[in-house]
Amino acid sequence: MVSDTEAAMDVRREALQSWLNRDLGLSCTRVAPASADASFRRYFRVHEGARSLIVMDAPPDRENLTPFIVAAQALREMGVMVPVVLEADHERGFLLLTDLGSTHYLAALADRSKGPELYRAATDSLIKIQVRGQEAATRLSSYDAAELDRELQLLPEWFVTRHLQAELVAADRALISRHSALLSQAALEQPQVYVHRDYHSRNLMMATTDGPGILDFQDAIRGALTYDLVSLFKDCYIEWPRAQVVEWVMDYRRRLERAGLSISVDQADFIRWFDWMGLQRHLKVLGIFARLWYRDGKVSYLKDLPLVLRYVLDTTAAYGELAELHAWLSQLANDRFAKAQARVLT
Repeated sequence: MVSDTEAAMDVRREALQSWLNRDLGLSCTRVAPASADASFRRYFRVHEGARSLIVMDAPPDRENLTPFIVAAQALREMGVMVPVVLEADHERGFLLLTDLGSTHYLAALADRSKGPELYRAATDSLIKIQVRGQEAATRLSSYDAAELDRELQLLPEWFVTRHLQAELVAADRALISRHSALLSQAALEQPQVYVHRDYHSRNLMMATTDGPGILDFQDAIRGALTYDLVSLFKDCYIEWPRAQVVEWVMDYRRRLERAGLSISVDQADFIRWFDWMGLQRHLKVLGIFARLWYRDGKVSYLKDLPLVLRYVLDTTAAYGELAELHAWLSQLANDRFAKAQARVLT
């Protein structure tokens, strides 16, 4: 049986085809799914002769095209590779974009020997965004303490209560609140820069020799320097040895300072910034990936939970200030995580 959502999407696909052929006058011989993401957006690759283009389908009652268009222009002015917006229909929620190719970093990194080269290119682009994007960042909303805390509440609501089926008591909520404040403080003491917000291997494309093609940037915000860095090097979809990650992080820091953005803390504190920003992000992601199943019916993200949870437990084990959080999460994971995964995935 076709769900109401699926039926609505089919109607939208017909409307999209009509927009391309009748309204824009294109002769599209083939329209095929290009990708989907964790939002309500869908992407299609369309072929007009030898040329391929991308169409974004963003239902206007769910998504707003303006942040994507504004961010695309800002990032292009910073000198990084993003899709060019060719046509826009705000009323119907369609965008026609240039095509940056079909191979993302995650696929290319199946050959792990490519890691140094690809991550060097990715951090080169990230440094351009952070240094050249300082004025653009002032026009973005702030990744402030309220937003950081709001995101962290996804953990108890969706991961602990819904996925692990654990009951939270007042002491648990107080523990989460204390650590939310601790992690927020670490984020807010960092230089505040233009943050892509999802700068990882599935959103970086093997597009050009000048650097990766960058996707999914519409949620950009002004926030902590290490946020995009930890999204890249503690990626929820691919893991690298700790020593390699630290080496890449410190190389990034040296090149960032040479580009003109000074860092006021020593190496140990910079790594703490990186690790604690990663912890905040991964605690949030535990909640988001669970919500994508229980609210949105997208089960595939649950398969990535073990790596995200491992990042969380490794970081909380490494810092004495996080020992209480580590003990609580470890107990929950040991008691409930495997059963929760098996309940859904088998």
